[in-house]
Amino acid sequence: MLSVHDDDAPPRPAPSDLLATTRVVAVLRAAHAREYAPVVEALARGGVRSIELTLSTAGALEELPVLLERFGAAVEIGVGTVTSAPQAEAALDRGAAFVVTPTTDPAVVTACTRRAVPVYPGGLTPTELHTGWRAGATAVKVFPASLVGPGYVAQLRGPFPDLQIVPSGGVGIEDVPAWLEAGALAVSLGGPLLGDAFAGGDLADLTSRARRVRALADQTGARR
Repeated sequence: MLSVHDDDAPPRPAPSDLLATTRVVAVLRAAHAREYAPVVEALARGGVRSIELTLSTAGALEELPVLLERFGAAVEIGVGTVTSAPQAEAALDRGAAFVVTPTTDPAVVTACTRRAVPVYPGGLTPTELHTGWRAGATAVKVFPASLVGPGYVAQLRGPFPDLQIVPSGGVGIEDVPAWLEAGALAVSLGGPLLGDAFAGGDLADLTSRARRVRALADQTGARR
């Protein structure tokens, strides 16, 4: 049987202790990264402390060091929507705690594993997901997860029993238990969690949604 990780490749970076405990990633998209700070604070207050800044948001890389200085160890902040190795290197140079991609590009995975930083490449088909995993991914991001559902995790575990999975794309708040019970390492939520937070919405409501997500994740973890 083929190894899922080349023997001469760097060790597979482990997920952070924070993500292993909280099991939720918030995906942030806004008109400009200057809008991020109050939203990050509201999420952290609700217990969601793994934050993904997307490169599709203007100024994300420039704002990353500012957010890291402001929030310190209260959260871990990574960079998503990374589609090339140079983008990954730029994110790591600015202090990204992890890197997330929408596609499977082994060069991006290698850029992260060489620096021992967790990386979550995106894919949907078994071929894409296995390619990312074999390259050394911390876990593979099933994207868009809403197209397949939690049962897909069990199907993938048949041929790939060691595969670690993070679903993303269309994952709702109340879907969290089903994905975690199916064996997902963590869940990644955007719109259903963020709601109208970047459109003038009440940040106290965002904190409430974050608490709900964490409660569901924690309860599921306790049952497993």
